[in-house]
Amino acid sequence: MDKTGRNGLRVGDISSPAFKQKYEALVAKHKQILAFHNYEYNLAELEPAFFEGIEVLNELKHIDSELFINKAMKAGKKILAEGAQGSLLDIDFGTYPFVTSSNTVTAGACTGLGVAPGNIGNVIGIFKAYCTRVGSGPFPTELNDEVGEQIRAVGREFGATTGRPRRCGWLDLPALNYAIMINGVTELMMMKADILSEFDTIKVCTHYKFKGETIDYLPYDIIDEAVEPVYIEMKGWKVDLTQMDSQEQLPVELTDYVKFIEKETGVPIKVVSIGPDRKQTIMMNEVLVK
Repeated sequence: MDKTGRNGLRVGDISSPAFKQKYEALVAKHKQILAFHNYEYNLAELEPAFFEGIEVLNELKHIDSELFINKAMKAGKKILAEGAQGSLLDIDFGTYPFVTSSNTVTAGACTGLGVAPGNIGNVIGIFKAYCTRVGSGPFPTELNDEVGEQIRAVGREFGATTGRPRRCGWLDLPALNYAIMINGVTELMMMKADILSEFDTIKVCTHYKFKGETIDYLPYDIIDEAVEPVYIEMKGWKVDLTQMDSQEQLPVELTDYVKFIEKETGVPIKVVSIGPDRKQTIMMNEVLVK
């Protein structure tokens, strides 16, 4: 909020001669806000640790990061950027207000790093063979039954830090296609195909029933308006995938599942994960259905 209010402190400010004045001005602003809410705090107890951190940062070499990164790219070096969270949690393009406070889509790499859009090559979309969501928010294909519980248990769908159970449901193609569109995805990687080995049949949401119509896209408001998923049912593979090491070994039912998703999205699936180990990764040939 300080950033959008245009009076926030930035990392570069800590080496500025005016840092103290900027800090004190911001403290005064927040004291007014906290006084309005009758919030109790002890700034004197909190400040020493904060300023110790500032001293550590001042010991580091400061650079103009956007210039550094663009010079590195011109020199042929690779840039690895780590983002967080899924596309539908994007502050601008997610299921607002059940979103995070940053841009989680591909464009966030541009705005966050100072990398021009023209320098983005392939965009790899990573998705699970089913859907999950943490916390509140719309989830049309959520399974509030034993099937959802089974996916959660077998897939170990619990928060890594909090242990909070994730909500689970069938694959949602309107949501996946929206994420592909908004990110400019050029290829897909499907995770956790082995988790669906538990089921005789698998459902995929292809459309929604929304305001009396059948639609194939993610509408603006799926929070206050009722959205009913429309499913197709496919035969499950019911075999242990975890020991397989090539596309040729995959059951035809899984290959059909991959081909169906490729046909519905228009994007090739280049990788299928069949287990948690890095070796349990199947590199797929071009199987995109035109």
